[in-house]
Amino acid sequence: MSNQVHDTTKWMYSGIWKVLVKWFNVPEHPPTLPITPGQSVKSFRPADGYLNYLKFGFWILLFIIDICILGAWIALLVGLPMVGIISAPFIFIIIIFPDILAYIGIHLKFDTTWYVMTDKSIRIRRGIWIMNEMTFTFENVQNVSVKQGPLQRYFGISDVHVETAGGGGGSPEQQAASQAHQGRIEGVSNGPEIRDLILSRLRQSNQQGLGDECYEPTNLTNQWTPEHISVLKSIRDQLKPKKI
Repeated sequence: MSNQVHDTTKWMYSGIWKVLVKWFNVPEHPPTLPITPGQSVKSFRPADGYLNYLKFGFWILLFIIDICILGAWIALLVGLPMVGIISAPFIFIIIIFPDILAYIGIHLKFDTTWYVMTDKSIRIRRGIWIMNEMTFTFENVQNVSVKQGPLQRYFGISDVHVETAGGGGGSPEQQAASQAHQGRIEGVSNGPEIRDLILSRLRQSNQQGLGDECYEPTNLTNQWTPEHISVLKSIRDQLKPKKI
């Protein structure tokens, strides 16, 4: 029975997804980033565990809501049996219909989330009604951290938080403004690996910003001539304080 319900909701989602893609002109492919010859580009989505994580949290919340609605209906049925019987179909629709919408909404959030990373920057896209894209260049990144709650740990996922220049304000106003300088790579199974990759590319960007030349230290002591040493001694003697 549960498999039949799952197949039905999956079929409904597939049909609704096709309609939404057409109506809202949702791109089916990941976003692109400009790259130069020789640069690498990697596109990826959240892990499958992220979808299960979203479902679990929503079903728990929905179960609590459904229990409250069902309890109110039972109280109505006891107090006003006729009204309770007449309202039973509507109560059933109220309980079941949001479950279907939740399934569709969760899958839409999962399927419209994309992460694209090159050697120079990373782009995050999510949303279907309002599509948001954020692009961060690695040379502006100030901090990269991995965050994982107990429930995320159970599903084997974590979030990578990327902060750029201007993020991390102290006051509530500053913190609200700093959201534009923060990006979240949500629901990935290899958070520490992504963090280390961003940090390594950050170091590469900083090194290239200082110049590509490679300077080797030279031994200057072997280049001093007796004339150089004599001039330096003369300057030293002139700088010595004179005794009165």
